[in-house]
Amino acid sequence: MKLHQIKRIYFIGIGGIGMSAVARYFLSRKVAVSGYDKTETPLTKKLVSEGIEIHFEDSIDLLDKAADIVVYTPAIPSNHNELNWYRNNNYLVWKRSDMLQLISEEMKAICVGGTHGKTTVSSMIAHAMRSCNRGCNAFLGGIAVNYNTNYWGSNNPVAVIEADEYDRSFLKLNPSITVITAMDPDHLDIYGTVEEMERCYLEFIAKTKDTLIYKHGLKRAEDFQVEKKFSYSIHDANADYTVSNVTMKNGAYSFGFHRKGKLRAFIDLQVGGIHNMENALAACAVADVLGMHMDELVIAMARYAGVKRRFEYIVRNNQTVYIDDYAHHPEELRVLLESARALFPERKLCVAFQPHLFTRTRDLADGFASSLDLADEVLLLDIYPARELPIEGVHSRMITERMKNTQTQILSKEELVQWVSQNKPSLFVTAGAGDIDTLIPDIQSILLGRK
Repeated sequence: MKLHQIKRIYFIGIGGIGMSAVARYFLSRKVAVSGYDKTETPLTKKLVSEGIEIHFEDSIDLLDKAADIVVYTPAIPSNHNELNWYRNNNYLVWKRSDMLQLISEEMKAICVGGTHGKTTVSSMIAHAMRSCNRGCNAFLGGIAVNYNTNYWGSNNPVAVIEADEYDRSFLKLNPSITVITAMDPDHLDIYGTVEEMERCYLEFIAKTKDTLIYKHGLKRAEDFQVEKKFSYSIHDANADYTVSNVTMKNGAYSFGFHRKGKLRAFIDLQVGGIHNMENALAACAVADVLGMHMDELVIAMARYAGVKRRFEYIVRNNQTVYIDDYAHHPEELRVLLESARALFPERKLCVAFQPHLFTRTRDLADGFASSLDLADEVLLLDIYPARELPIEGVHSRMITERMKNTQTQILSKEELVQWVSQNKPSLFVTAGAGDIDTLIPDIQSILLGRK
């Protein structure tokens, strides 16, 4: 099937951040789009307001029987009535990764992979292309603050796509340009071993048709089978793309952008976190490879406002700094807390973390404990299960039992909000990929004195 042949499309799990981006792509092409999701959310409400019909009951009576193709997310359970009805009646049923494969085949694809940083780097690249009047079709795993969406389109047949390693989805993509930000162990419930995960990364990288941009110092870099490749680093001058003259003020960064020792531009970045300077370096490297004018790139990066839940400032005033982040891997947590500490060294750092997935907590408990020890005080919620059933013996205490910091407690969501109300922390961070973000409005109101 070709993209132009699709006139009606149905999504099972349409409210997912990745699924909704694909749904918005087809809506922009005047395709009839509808779908199902388990619960109504602010994102599904936005999709409905844009013209997509969505229901929240798993009912054969409500699905689109005239759909040309059905797209589902792997998070959908195998006993889902609608999914099985489509399969039993011989409809064309694809995973989201199958659809992204088709898109990456019909467009020049810039695919960003790695255990963390994908969403930010993807959004920076897509923002730069849009700002520099090149245009692209952006499929993002988060809501870009500049545009309040996770998708935007263009007549330019270029797609910026997050290359998701979960379920080996990225192996279906056909990248012209590949970016690899990290290869830390994750999703071991899928891969079984770190070695198998690394093997799949190498297989994905080998599919690159044009250029590879990768973080300097990655394990197995000597095995990257791409002729044209460039490394980047904010620490190591031996990388192809580097930074210089780094300055930090009011939670923002300025730095010199270099290629092979030659200054290309001075970049101002208005989003916090030293990891975001590294993400910006990767995005600038892609812009350089694409031949963007540096003057235009400088303006674009200065106007980049970030991604929701990626080192997002919820409150920032003289009394309180409140940062929210999607961090759900030990390395992401470490970088998040180190960045918060570096930007606001005089403040006591308190973090509330919601572990995501029983398997990830089981496999990476030592890493979570080590990262959380960087905070002065730690508040843990129970594990958010997402697609998983509970595993006996796996709980948030697995993390606290491994921590050196004794200023740690496990709270319910209600107790966490009460704790904030009673303590009014001067530097507060919420982190996790579950539903901890639903507490943000209440916490924000408390810290701003509205409650």
